[in-house]
Amino acid sequence: MPRTRFAPDRGLVTRMVTTMFLIGLLYVVFVGVLIALFGRSWPIVVIIAGGLFVAQFWFSDRIAAFGMGAREVTPEQAPELHGAVDRLCALADMPKPRVAIADSDVPNAFATGRNQRNALVCATTGLLRRLEPDELEGVLAHELSHVAHRDVAVMTIASFLGVLAGVMTRVALWGGIGRSRNNTAGLVVLLVPLVSAVVYVISFLLTRLLSRYRELSADRTGALLTGRPSALASALTKVTGQMARIPTRDLRRAEPYNAFWFAPALSPGTSLANLFSSHPTLEQRLEQLGRISAQLGRG
Repeated sequence: MPRTRFAPDRGLVTRMVTTMFLIGLLYVVFVGVLIALFGRSWPIVVIIAGGLFVAQFWFSDRIAAFGMGAREVTPEQAPELHGAVDRLCALADMPKPRVAIADSDVPNAFATGRNQRNALVCATTGLLRRLEPDELEGVLAHELSHVAHRDVAVMTIASFLGVLAGVMTRVALWGGIGRSRNNTAGLVVLLVPLVSAVVYVISFLLTRLLSRYRELSADRTGALLTGRPSALASALTKVTGQMARIPTRDLRRAEPYNAFWFAPALSPGTSLANLFSSHPTLEQRLEQLGRISAQLGRG
């Protein structure tokens, strides 16, 4: 990984390696079970699994950006946004990513890309309209830290198994893969959804645990880079508070991409949503930023 001035996070690296190992092991077991169940149709399993993996790894960032309505902009079209990214990249000593804007009133931002060379950082029009310049820089520093730490790529690969499990379930139910002249077809139709459900739950829990830590890590490293944790805390408070005022229809449209967003597109106060959220609670994030502010003050 190219070095930047973002503070390294050994805890994040350890969690990413552990998650990738467990996800990879689960992936091998899952494909092996499918091959055993589908019998002579195993080449179809391998083709589908391999094709989905390649598509997820190489095109997921573009798919996510397209799904969230990201539109790449030039410095002439968005001078303030480009200026903030330029300053942060110079401060962090990292290549400048592509810059985009999503036409959405949901105040948020996200970063995608397998590495620093093809990364993209996007802010919504709702975020740009609501935040002060120092708050915007805090949010962008948070997103750039995801790019520097490459946890976006890890999350993309980690989430692949859940996608594969769902696709294979549909293929088994709709296409009848594995049918033969004996009575194994019924067993396949029963077992594939069951195995897929177990795999999905395990991969979901693993990615959620990693996702929550990586958001805290991005808050921490972004705040340390700018030296203004209070600006990031202010942005967090504004963005989270504004979510309750966004129409439910817009929130539901943004919700499938919560793992990418700076803050989850959920109405606050829902305990069940917080339990399965891809992000730590606002209180946890503000408490950490408060500790960093105190440390910087003592320094």
